[in-house]
Amino acid sequence: MIQAEGVAAVTDESFEREVLNAGLPVLVEFTADWCPPCRQLAPVLSAVAREEAARLKVVQLDVDTNPETMNRYGVLAMPTLLVFRAGEPVKSMVGARPKRRLLQELEDVLQSLPAAPARP
Repeated sequence: MIQAEGVAAVTDESFEREVLNAGLPVLVEFTADWCPPCRQLAPVLSAVAREEAARLKVVQLDVDTNPETMNRYGVLAMPTLLVFRAGEPVKSMVGARPKRRLLQELEDVLQSLPAAPARP
């Protein structure tokens, strides 16, 4: 799996604990080693995870080794980004995108949460 720096990996076994039972909204990237757009998205996910850590948890799931979760949520293309809130999927996005666009697309999920502290 293409591991984004600062982004935890989840598995079929840990998905419920790490995603469905999380206190924050969770952005899950369904990814695979053979996926070029997933490589492009890795630094974007790292930046979002770092910048929005107070409001959003970001994780990755390797679809080749965790097909159960992929099938449960009907994921057909890589990368697929699903946002979970209170254990339910609330947003779905497919394909790589720049950080600015991803943050814009996440705005509705994050707007009701406290703003992240400003960085010096």
